[in-house]
Amino acid sequence: MVVLLLAISAHEAAHAWMSYKFGDDTARLLGRVTLNPVAHTDLIGTLLIPIVGFIVAFNGGNFFLIGWGKPTPVNPLRWRQKDLANVMVSIAGILANLILATIGFTIIKILVLNGTWYSMSQGFGEPVKLFLYFLLTMNVSLAVFNLLPFPPLDGSKVLETFLPENMQPILGFLEQYGYLILLLLMYMGIFSLIITPVLFGIDVLLFGR
Repeated sequence: MVVLLLAISAHEAAHAWMSYKFGDDTARLLGRVTLNPVAHTDLIGTLLIPIVGFIVAFNGGNFFLIGWGKPTPVNPLRWRQKDLANVMVSIAGILANLILATIGFTIIKILVLNGTWYSMSQGFGEPVKLFLYFLLTMNVSLAVFNLLPFPPLDGSKVLETFLPENMQPILGFLEQYGYLILLLLMYMGIFSLIITPVLFGIDVLLFGR
């Protein structure tokens, strides 16, 4: 949960910061350019979904700990270069998660290469290893998760920019039922099918297994 809150806070703060850079200070004035998780907590994405994940995992189910923060308020009318701003603000959170994941990957790889990863004492080393590994895998999972084209995820905002006018009704349908579709996909294990090969590839790059 510590890593999840950090990942979500960085994600939403990045949206707010990028929107400000394109001329909209709505989120900045509301105190959203911060890593304080209180400013970004969403009832469903930050609390309900992770709690359900814990319960399912505790009972032996296959469920990734995933979530999202309270949507960052932006005013597109104040953006400069609106199409570019829409894409950049939308992917800013994903980029923030990838930066955190890269930091985690780099530190773990260095520790693996010099042997420290395997020689750390269990009392001190275990929480450090868990934190770094979850920093990597959870941020990668959030980045991939947010690329899905279902509102309120970032992929839908990017899709909105490039979707032809005659395809807008599809986006309207997704806007209306996005949460339900996401919950259904996660319950059916579809997201697990997407993210498992990615995480397996990361393990191979890190540990050669």
